[in-house]
Amino acid sequence: MSKEVIAVKQVPVVGPYSQAVEVGGFIFCSGQIPIDPQTGLLAGSDIGQATRRVLDNLILVLAEAGLSLKDIVKTTIYLTDLVDFPVVNDIYATYFVAPFPARATVQVAALPKGAMIEIDAIAVRP
Repeated sequence: MSKEVIAVKQVPVVGPYSQAVEVGGFIFCSGQIPIDPQTGLLAGSDIGQATRRVLDNLILVLAEAGLSLKDIVKTTIYLTDLVDFPVVNDIYATYFVAPFPARATVQVAALPKGAMIEIDAIAVRP
């Protein structure tokens, strides 16, 4: 099976990884943190702004593969504080429609660049 790397110039990369990799019709999207594509810096001073930026970055990565959020089958949300879960959940619900992807949410000690949130995803070609 061949592996195709999906790269998006607008979304900064903060390490030695691919933004997404496609194998067998599945697209494995690396975790997105709330980096502003214009500045390369963390975006948003609160969890709401940060969540929107993460999801907007994920949209850009998927678009490069010719996909959208509706093609996601699984996400994992990493939060540095689970007290933020209700806000993240409310915003997440505005980006996705039923049938929703499977999802896990976990609290972590820290994220790259001091981010409050990171989301990775698995999508599949229709």
